[in-house]
Amino acid sequence: MARMGHGNVRAAMICQHAVRGADKAITDAIDRHIGRADDEDDGGSASVLAPVG
Repeated sequence: MARMGHGNVRAAMICQHAVRGADKAITDAIDRHIGRADDEDDGGSASVLAPVG
């Protein structure tokens, strides 16, 4: 409530419900973006893990 600036629980719950679909859309878009990056990975030296230190 405090982070979003709501003065009461009812206002916070209304906003939480309203953005629930947006959260899913955002995470789906991130998943698609990551999937494309994985598909484009050529397996070159940038994808090789190397010990540090």
